[in-house]
Amino acid sequence: MGRTEVGNVKPGSLPPSRVLCDTRIETLRDTFQQTTHQADAGSIALAARTAAVDELLLTLWASVLPPGPLSSSLTLLAVGGYGRRELFPYSDIDLLFLYDTPILESSLKAPIRQLNQLLWDSGLRVSPITRKLAECERFNPENVEFTLSLLDARYLAGDPALIDHLLERSLPKLIARDHAKITARLLEVTRARHAKYGNTLFHLEPNVKDCPGALRDTHVCAWLSHLGRNSPSLATPPSAFQEAREFIVLTRVFLHLRHGRDGNTLDWQAQDEAASLQLGTSESTAGKHRVDASRWMRSYFRHARSIERQLTQSIDAYAEVASEAPKSLLRLPSLKSRVSASSAHHPAFRIVHHRISFAETSNTVNFANDPANDPDVALAIFTAVARTGVRLSPEAEARLEIALPLLSAHLEDGPNLWRNLSAILTGPFAGLALRSMHALGILELLLPEFHGIDALVIRDAYHRYTVDEHTFVLIDTLHALALSGPKDPLPSGLALWSLRFAAILRELQNPALLFLAALLHDTGKAHSTVAHAAESVRMAESVLQRLELDPYEGTLVLGLIRNHLEMSFALRRDVFNPETVRAFAAFVPSPEALRMLTLLTYADISAVHPGALTPWKAEDLWRLHIAASHFLDHSVDDERVGSLPENDHAEILHRLDALLGGRRSEVAHFLEGLPRRYLHTRTPEQIRDHYEMVARLLSASLPAEVSLLYAPGVSELTLVTHDRPMLFASVAGALAAWGMNIITADAFSNAHGIVVDSFRFIDTFRTLELNQSERTRFNESMQLVAAGSVHVETLLSTRRRGRTPAPKVSIEARIHFDDSASTHSTLTEVVALDTPGLLRTLALTIAAYGCNIEVALVDTEGEMAIDVFYLTRARSKLDEPTQHDLRRSLLEAIAQNQTAASASPLPHLSAG
Repeated sequence: MGRTEVGNVKPGSLPPSRVLCDTRIETLRDTFQQTTHQADAGSIALAARTAAVDELLLTLWASVLPPGPLSSSLTLLAVGGYGRRELFPYSDIDLLFLYDTPILESSLKAPIRQLNQLLWDSGLRVSPITRKLAECERFNPENVEFTLSLLDARYLAGDPALIDHLLERSLPKLIARDHAKITARLLEVTRARHAKYGNTLFHLEPNVKDCPGALRDTHVCAWLSHLGRNSPSLATPPSAFQEAREFIVLTRVFLHLRHGRDGNTLDWQAQDEAASLQLGTSESTAGKHRVDASRWMRSYFRHARSIERQLTQSIDAYAEVASEAPKSLLRLPSLKSRVSASSAHHPAFRIVHHRISFAETSNTVNFANDPANDPDVALAIFTAVARTGVRLSPEAEARLEIALPLLSAHLEDGPNLWRNLSAILTGPFAGLALRSMHALGILELLLPEFHGIDALVIRDAYHRYTVDEHTFVLIDTLHALALSGPKDPLPSGLALWSLRFAAILRELQNPALLFLAALLHDTGKAHSTVAHAAESVRMAESVLQRLELDPYEGTLVLGLIRNHLEMSFALRRDVFNPETVRAFAAFVPSPEALRMLTLLTYADISAVHPGALTPWKAEDLWRLHIAASHFLDHSVDDERVGSLPENDHAEILHRLDALLGGRRSEVAHFLEGLPRRYLHTRTPEQIRDHYEMVARLLSASLPAEVSLLYAPGVSELTLVTHDRPMLFASVAGALAAWGMNIITADAFSNAHGIVVDSFRFIDTFRTLELNQSERTRFNESMQLVAAGSVHVETLLSTRRRGRTPAPKVSIEARIHFDDSASTHSTLTEVVALDTPGLLRTLALTIAAYGCNIEVALVDTEGEMAIDVFYLTRARSKLDEPTQHDLRRSLLEAIAQNQTAASASPLPHLSAG
């Protein structure tokens, strides 16, 4: 924003107030860096920043509105965070200009505008509001933020009578009349904010202002206390909450000063620096040992959990004191949508005010005889949570925490423990119960092996949550399958697949075993991230011994944990290749094991982040499940038939003949030489379309036929042309030039030299969606590239999109060759950093060795590209010398591609 000349300041020079503000920020930064280990360093910084801005504001106010009738008729108030004296280094300055004399309204505009301009010139971001006093007495549900900001109003300058009237008459009147409406709207926006972050605080890179358990939730607690008319149950948060608030304040101050702006995301680099500074550690421990980022983040999550817990208790306390508020205020799940409330029936506890409480209060029981000390009662209460979705009351949580030592002493291993644990795991709200047990320390009491992944951060660009939260989300996903129905509001494209996988879940003989494996499948990450499945198995063995599971059940659980990644690995292969199915089926000894592994893989992918399970991944997972199930139902000898059974082939020809009206011999000629997987991966209608494209290609002597099936999500480009060297690489490069993110690709060739290439891609920049005319140009450019009339470099030069962002993680490029995965091709797997134009680079390198790409499967996990090619050379597998040379060339090409992507503006697009 441009600066205006103030006083004697020359144009282009910095105003004195700007110099003063910049100096104050640097002083604040220096002081903060010297005290980062102090728990209250954040609050000290906020107080200093608030005082500095107060001083500047009062000085500018006096220069713009000197004492007189005008200044005495207007009041300047600090509201919001500034009003609370929580002014962070680069936060907005929230100001309210309050007046009550209509005749002065027009005369106030000029001085208010001038004051705001002076503040902007000083380098402050100002959020000013001008209101008449009467307007502050009305609640607008569409602007609840304004009403909430008034709860933190603080006098700065002007007529003190107005602030007295506001705080002593207007606000009390507003709260008395509309506190239920205000609270309902406050909780509504809080729910929406939490939903934006997946309703979990356990993000690998959390937003310390808006995430669940972050700073905004502390404000909600304070506002609820005010709206509850300062009920004692709302007004005295525990010391753990105060400590947590100080830690989050300290962290946000650190982020502001680190970024030099209002940046609130605690990214990996900031975590490293915070840990190196020992941010928030006490003076007694500072310097004694180095705190790594993972350990420091556990401190962050511990504090965030305290804030989340206090918010839940504040909402409960408000519901108790605001008895006139409608019961739907908190939008608690309806008991009709849960298992019957009778599921919580137990002589030791009951449901009161939508919370599970002990039947007798702590005032009426002796500590030694408290039912909270009984492991059977404690586990029964969490079974009730899992079955009903009703949370524990604050008193019940407190009593269970106190009872931990006695619970530990009285807890017995064996079948009874397994019965209780399985009842919790199979409840529809198991995730809620497990999170509550985890927060109270009871889950670790039952399963000490789980402690290692408490708030554990594993850094990759693919996962979004900590390891323990990923586990709970996985279990939530499995239970969501059980509750899914045809009319559920599921994401577009996934509804059908969720119903199909839900059918598998209903077929399980003992679902509790699946949930136990899900609970333990990642515990090994506490000790090994490279081979965590084997470590998880080792840890699970001790759990199964304590639970005394029978050998069959134990073997099933251990097999699931040991092989829980194998199905994901198989999805990177051609799932229609019998060799892929055969290799995968070796990990599932029975149909029951296959069903469980399929469900575990479905939920494991879903729990990585909200968009990880795409419709096409769900489709491939389903197809692999069906293929493996078919394989398990037949003998290996039957599966070794070298060609497509004639009766299946005849059925396909019959259906095509019906579609095309008597062209059986022509269709058979087209199909001659195409691999069997082409027929398995295409519907008769698609094969008909491809045949008609070939017919047009040959009859009109065209260079290529192109078909685009556009969709807002995933589009498909089909290309039919005569085979030629580097065709696949050229088309991949052309798609890159258009900014398309290739998801999958395959290439088939018949006996007569006709290729059918298909590319599924995402229109990253919505070019084809927003510009209908571009679709014609897109098709034309693909035809020209396929015909060799236009060089791909020409297209690339016209589609520059700026420098590629620096990757968050380091990914070592790896090349793996496998001659056993296919009967006629060498499988080549490439794992590398996902960079612009990677697929084209790989395809060009492969083509330079005279290799033919029979099938290409492309996938991306975060910033890691996993590209799989089935290669032949002279219609044979690659020999060892060729594999050796090709590996070296591919690694060199990948390195050059990464260097070019980071150094020059290329299309921001990758093949992965």
